[in-house]
This record gives sequence, structure tokens and C-alpha cells, in this order.
Amino acid sequence: MTQAETLRFGTVGSPQTATKSGTPAAIEHSAELGLHHLEIAWTRSVRVGDDTCAEIKSASQANGISLSVHAPYFINLNSQTEEKMQASDDRLLTACRKGFLAGATDIVFHPGSYHKQPAELVYERICEKLTEISARLEAEGVAVTLRPETMGRESVFGSLEEVVGLSRDVPNVLPCVDWAHLHARAGDGSFNSYDEFARALTLIRDTLGEDALERTHNHISGIAYTAKGEKSHIPLNESDLQYRELLQAFLDFGMGGTVGIEAPHPFHTADCLVFQATYRRLLDEQAEREKN
Repeated sequence: MTQAETLRFGTVGSPQTATKSGTPAAIEHSAELGLHHLEIAWTRSVRVGDDTCAEIKSASQANGISLSVHAPYFINLNSQTEEKMQASDDRLLTACRKGFLAGATDIVFHPGSYHKQPAELVYERICEKLTEISARLEAEGVAVTLRPETMGRESVFGSLEEVVGLSRDVPNVLPCVDWAHLHARAGDGSFNSYDEFARALTLIRDTLGEDALERTHNHISGIAYTAKGEKSHIPLNESDLQYRELLQAFLDFGMGGTVGIEAPHPFHTADCLVFQATYRRLLDEQAEREKN
């Protein structure tokens, strides 16, 4: 990274161009590609021993790759039975504990479902549960930031306002803003302009402070959607996402942190490199303007 770069780019899950399996190999390949971050995709389950976590941490330190974890999809902090809630808690706690051992600083997760309940009631329940989990991790010395993700359908808990609210109300919580999800969540092609991106960043800054903009965690990808929201991730060159305007907003707001790229095979690595290259080009243009 150059001195001017404040955002670290990487893939969500191992880059699909990696020729060896395993997270240490994915870290080494990310470094070879010139990337600086990797989000470990423990999206089905967390089945990793402490020795492997130590290997992952060592590889990340040796290669200068920062790490986050995407926790299992089957987390729902508004589960409707005690048994399901306990299983959900365990999945998130395990992802945090193992991620911390592996050197990850941020744990991304899907916060929950409405289950046809009022949004205000669901917010209070998820907030209470997340407060409990945050306190438990702090007591254990598991120093990670919990990152509830913005979601791509209005039928699922995870609007920008909800995720920012949780970050305001619960210690050790900050947003994972999935910009493609927010575009898809709108369902009508909106949330796809510089002004809309800037309003979102202003909300984050005004609610959580400048520090939150210096420690952002973002997901970006091409996305297909219907009036009901997210349909699927698609290659960037097939998408209508105005990603150049989004990256320009990142620069204008002085954002720091990480950007994880999701894309279907075989575009995963290529799309990530495009985002990073575009960011660097915009940085160069900004530096040139400041000279003149």
C-alpha cells in the first residue's frame, strides 16, 4: 500500500485463482496479487482447530494481510425458539473466538429475520441479544469488532439505519456496509448515485463519529435484483452498480478500513483487482488536482 491509501482491498473467501487450498495459502496468494485483506468465509460452519488458527495468524502477519471473518449464514439473533437461539449464539461466539485466535479483528454476520414481527420489536430483541454477546466476548478477552451486515431484501432485518443503530447502541459493534445489498434492497434501481452514497456516509459519521469512517468494513460486488430485492451476486461488468461514484465518495469522506469483494466464478479475483485499481486511479487524480 502507498502512504496515501487508507483502504485495504481483498476478497470475501479465498481468491478463486488460488492454486492451493486452506486459509494460509489464500493469504499468501492474496499478497502475491498485491491485495492487503482477506475475509475468511466460515459461512457454513466453523470447524478449525487452535493450531490452524495459529497458522492463519502467522501467515497474515508474515504477508501483511489483515483479516476479517464472515460468520455462518445460519445466525439469527431473532430466532423464535430457545433451542434455535442458543444454536445461533453458539455459531456467532465460536466464529468470534476462533477468528480472534486466527488474528481477525472483525466478525461479519447476518443479524436476523423479522419473522413478520414489527421492525421496532425485532430491533429491540436483536439489540438486547447483541449486547449480551458483546459483553460475554469482552469478559473473555476476545477483542473483536462485531459487524452486523446490511442486507439485500427489505423482508430481512438489516437496513442501513438498523445496522447503524445497533452500532450506536451496543459496545464493540460497527457496521458492515454491503453497498450492493443496499442498492438491491431499494428494489427500484436507486441507492446508486454519488449523492445517495454520500448521504449514507453522512449518516454513519453523524451517528457514530469520524472514527467510524476511519474503521469502515465494506462489501461491494455486482448484484442482480428484483422489486423484492437481492437476487444474486453477478460479475461487475454485468452490473449497474455505479462503483466509481461509490469509491469517489469513499475518498471524499476520508474513509479508512477494509473493502471485501464478492463475485461469482471466475470473476472473483479480477473484480477485486478492478476495484483496487479504480480506487488507486481516483487517488492519483485527487493528488493531481491538489497539485494544480
